[in-house]
Amino acid sequence: MKKFGAILVLFVLVVACNIKDKPKKPNNLISKNKMEQILYDLYIINAAKGVNRKLLENNGLVPETYILTKHNIDSAQFAISNTYYAFYSDTYKDIVENVKAKIEKQQEEYEELKEIEEEAAKRKRDSLKKINSKKKDSITRVKTIKKLDSAKVL
Repeated sequence: MKKFGAILVLFVLVVACNIKDKPKKPNNLISKNKMEQILYDLYIINAAKGVNRKLLENNGLVPETYILTKHNIDSAQFAISNTYYAFYSDTYKDIVENVKAKIEKQQEEYEELKEIEEEAAKRKRDSLKKINSKKKDSITRVKTIKKLDSAKVL
């Protein structure tokens, strides 16, 4: 009897795993573009959680709730749409690649801004050094002049 039960369970598992029926398109399927935006926001917020989790917690931001509210969807709609797109791996791959490209583009923009800010800070430091060296030169000249004036008096 145990063997029969084990064989039956094994048979059900094999049959269930081999069912490859396409999922039906949900009525409230999130569009491909909106799905890209949602996944982009998820990746960004998850990265922010990894960098500064305390700041998010202190501000009372629950990342998942924030994203669902921002995009006016619920978790079930997202889960169903995500499952649907995941079944069609080529479509899902396109979505993920578009998100990746958007993140890389934004990263390049931030790196360019960082370089510009670093150059501006360097110019400011250099100009301050130049001003300080001029002050030192003028102080040295004043001291030299005072020494010369005091030498003339003697």
